[in-house]
Amino acid sequence: MKLPAFFRRSPQRLFVFGLDCAAPALVFERWRGDLPTLNRLMAQGYWGALRSCIPAITVPAWSVMLSSRDPGVLGVYGFRNRADASYDRMVTATSEHVRVPRVWDYLGEAGKRSIVIGVPQTFPVKPLNGLLISDFLTPGRHSLFSYPPQLKEAVLRIAPDYEFDVPDFRTDDKDHLLNQIYAMTNARFKVVDALLVKEQWDFFIVMEIGVDRMHHGFWSYHDPQHFRYQAGNPYERAIHDYYVHLDRKLGEWLSVLPRDTIVLVVSDHGAQRMDGGICLNEWLWREGYLSLCRTPTAGEVVTLEQLNAQGAVDWSRTVAWGSGGYYGRVFLNVKGREPQGVVAPADYEATRDLLAAKLAAIPDHCGRPMRTRVFKPQAIYQQVNGLAPDLIVYFDDLFWRSVGSFGHGGIYTFSNDTGPDDCNHAEDGLFIWHDPRRPGDGQRVEGAQIMDIAPTILRALGLNVPAAMQGRALF
Repeated sequence: MKLPAFFRRSPQRLFVFGLDCAAPALVFERWRGDLPTLNRLMAQGYWGALRSCIPAITVPAWSVMLSSRDPGVLGVYGFRNRADASYDRMVTATSEHVRVPRVWDYLGEAGKRSIVIGVPQTFPVKPLNGLLISDFLTPGRHSLFSYPPQLKEAVLRIAPDYEFDVPDFRTDDKDHLLNQIYAMTNARFKVVDALLVKEQWDFFIVMEIGVDRMHHGFWSYHDPQHFRYQAGNPYERAIHDYYVHLDRKLGEWLSVLPRDTIVLVVSDHGAQRMDGGICLNEWLWREGYLSLCRTPTAGEVVTLEQLNAQGAVDWSRTVAWGSGGYYGRVFLNVKGREPQGVVAPADYEATRDLLAAKLAAIPDHCGRPMRTRVFKPQAIYQQVNGLAPDLIVYFDDLFWRSVGSFGHGGIYTFSNDTGPDDCNHAEDGLFIWHDPRRPGDGQRVEGAQIMDIAPTILRALGLNVPAAMQGRALF
């Protein structure tokens, strides 16, 4: 029997609060009692750790999450990727590199309207059924950062100082950094305040990069296990207070949303202390894999790119080179692929296996074993598109980062060559799912992974899960 209109429920909306780098241990354990909004959503819903992709990094993780395709299928292996088989051409992975549909594309085809704010890899902007404000890789307010284009004017009326990212989160000026992060976050929240209630939407997602910037800027100030931690320092509660600020704002938003709105709080990866850095190219050079025409001196911090521009890399004798970052990327110099390749295709796997084993065996600075894991893209991805690294390295389960520069006097360093940074990424992000029409009992969900989010969203909004998606709907 068909119910009268006044008995029928209206279609549900789904609101996503994306927190880049939010750490499960902080939300679920250490500060749960200080975060009443998140605590209530957890108690009346479902929550748990969310295993990130490999690599566990903002780009490509948010696209992996919202397309349910792994980095190999996307052909995106980090912020910058090889443009071709040359030794020096790297390109930033923008929206142009995401060639598969994301959640709002599927919803648009079904006639549902989306509002998308700050989601990585949405610049340059592309049309959608709804509104879009682009991400932290946007060059600035001068850019065309919105869809439709006229939305830009409305954004700048609401928040004239709207920022996509803090200009320099790796700085020793912590007061300035803290002010920048709050100013950026609050400007974005003003825009959300306006659009949330004035616009029609079925799906709304806002992603806040400030969490990541707080972690990288202030982690050593709050973590007693960090080697730089000093009790009673003036920034000991900086990260805590920012989480409280986010929780309070989420509570304000929920107070104006329809009571049956589904709420998802989600992060793309977690965070943890950084114990040090492995100078990847320095190690490759010392082990005979990377050939230089001149020896960098201690104290002369120079990148491989700079040495290559000076003609100081002998590619005709180089077997492998690497890239720095929160994880390591290693590329083999393969005959027929690279311009001066030296590794014969027949020797490729043996060379790669030996190099992987040597990387995994690097001890820490005190000679202790590290829990290093080395991945082959072909073993972890459904497909390998584009020019993937030949090896991806997690030094000591990401408690150590990869440093690409030379001149540190050895293979170990305890300062970041791109500026102060005491935090690395962790594999587990988090999710909290709250559906008032299907409430939970505070159950912790085990085994969720980042590609499960898109199918979960689509099913909740009444759509079938496309066969091409690699994840599963959690609910």
